[in-house]
Amino acid sequence: MAAPFDRAVELIVECGVRRNRVVVTGVGKSGIIAQKIAATFNSTGSSALFLHPVEALHGDLGAMARGDVVIALSSSGETEEILRLLGPVKRIGDALIGLCGVMSSRLAQASDVALDASVQREACALGLAPTASTTAMLALGDALAIAVSLKKSFRPQDFADLHPGGSLGKRLARVGELMHSGDAVPRVEKTAALPQVIYEMSRRGLGMTVVMDGERLAGMISDGDLRRLMERRGPEAFSLTAGEAMNPDPKTISEDAYAATALGMMEEKKITSLIVLTASQALAGVLHLHDLWGLELM
Repeated sequence: MAAPFDRAVELIVECGVRRNRVVVTGVGKSGIIAQKIAATFNSTGSSALFLHPVEALHGDLGAMARGDVVIALSSSGETEEILRLLGPVKRIGDALIGLCGVMSSRLAQASDVALDASVQREACALGLAPTASTTAMLALGDALAIAVSLKKSFRPQDFADLHPGGSLGKRLARVGELMHSGDAVPRVEKTAALPQVIYEMSRRGLGMTVVMDGERLAGMISDGDLRRLMERRGPEAFSLTAGEAMNPDPKTISEDAYAATALGMMEEKKITSLIVLTASQALAGVLHLHDLWGLELM
């Protein structure tokens, strides 16, 4: 038989497969910890909600659905509001996971899985204020959420999808969300004369242009490429075509790559633009260093 923690993880994973939710409940300081645990589940790909036990007894049980897994927090395991909730929870929910500090308590005994969150004593001078006990419950609850996310193969891109705002969202923004695409991409054909190349680069203002051979990416010409070409060839450079002047092996990046990865490439190669490709290696757009400034990655 699986250990209690492993069994709790299995129950929550199965809950997610059924598209049910994790309902986390607790009162007082344990209620605050329960809210944080529910938030951790949500941010790591497991749908969860916090249900206040008192409000639940006065109608908010309607937030629960059959098949939900309930995680109940109580240091003593004898919290009156939690105990009054056990009957309805057992009738509606699929399973009850108790996080408590007394394994002989009524909450522990009523739980399908009881997880031991006991501590030797509270950290306060009187040994009374919930401190060490709430810390233990928080660590145990967060550990459950992370173990479930690992079991579900939760990926970095999944995390990015759930964190579009704030510093996390900025760090995990994808290239495809930031790049220039469509008509905003400077482009010329391989047969274009150099004056046309210069015009296109100036018109789009990205300091570069992609060079196309029909629908196929052939290369790229940057401001730096033009300067070096002029130094070598002088006025005769103007007689060249884009295909003769281009860099046939430009630096590229996938549209699904992270912005932080793109910035790392630019810094390493000392360049200001990357050509963005689709999964099938077709041209998707262009990412410029300026596009990353607002992300506060630099």
